[in-house]
Amino acid sequence: MDRTVRTIEDVLALLDGLFTSQSEASSSATGDGKDFWDRFYADRSRPVPFFAAKPDENLAACLDQGLITPGRTLGLGCGPGRNALYLAARGFEVDAVDFSPIAVAWGEDRAHEAGVDIRFMFGDAFALTANELNGPYDLVVDSGCFHHLPPHRRVSYLALLDRVLAPGGHLALTSFAAGEAGMGSELTDADLYRERELQGGLAYTPESLRWIFSDLVGVELRRMREEPPESALFGVPFLWTALFRRGAVASGDAGPVDDGA
Repeated sequence: MDRTVRTIEDVLALLDGLFTSQSEASSSATGDGKDFWDRFYADRSRPVPFFAAKPDENLAACLDQGLITPGRTLGLGCGPGRNALYLAARGFEVDAVDFSPIAVAWGEDRAHEAGVDIRFMFGDAFALTANELNGPYDLVVDSGCFHHLPPHRRVSYLALLDRVLAPGGHLALTSFAAGEAGMGSELTDADLYRERELQGGLAYTPESLRWIFSDLVGVELRRMREEPPESALFGVPFLWTALFRRGAVASGDAGPVDDGA
C-alpha cells in the first residue's frame, strides 16, 4: 500500500495521472504530452500552419507599438521556436523551454541556421530549478502552452509567473477562444476530471482569462488577426491574444482594452 501524497506538488502530480492514463491511440491524449508532441513534431515537412518559422501577429504588433521592448525573455512551450527566433533577431535575450526533445532539437537547428543565440531547454517548466529558469524575465511568451494544461496546473503556471516574471514585466499569451467549434473544449473544470480527457486543449472566454490572471494588469485582450498564408506573420482567428503586465494597477488603468469579439 502506497501513501504518496505529502505536499501540494504530490497532489498535482496525482491529478496529472488522471489524464496521462489515457490511451496513446487517442488523438487528443495530450496528458503530460511528451509522447504526443514528439510524434507531432517528428515530421518537419508536415503542412501545419504554425510549423512555419513566422511569429504570432500579436507579438509583432506589441513590439511595433512599443508595448514590449527588448529584454530577457522566456518562451513557454516554445515548440520549434518560431517566436523565439523572431525575438532573438530583434535584440531580446531568449530562453526557450519545451518538454518535447524533438521540438527543442528543431528549434536549435533553426537558431543555428538563422545565426541567433537562443538558450533552449528540454523539460517540464514547472519542474526546472531556479538555476535553469534563472529569471527574472521581462517578457514571458506563451503561444499554445497554457490551453493544453489541465485545470490544476494553472496553480503551477501562476506560481511560475510569480517566481520568474520581473516587476513591470509582461506575459504575452495566446489561447483557444470559446465558441469556436472543434477548437478547444468548453467542458467545465469539474467535467474534465469526470471525463479524464483534455480533448486536445481547453477553450477560454475573456472573462475567464481576466479572472485567472487577475493578479496581473490587463494591457490588451483581443482576437488574433487572421493572416494569409503568404504573410510573414502567423494569425488565426480562433485564438485569443492577451498581454498582461506585472505590477500594481495605476490610477485610471483599466482592464484589457479590446475584446475583439
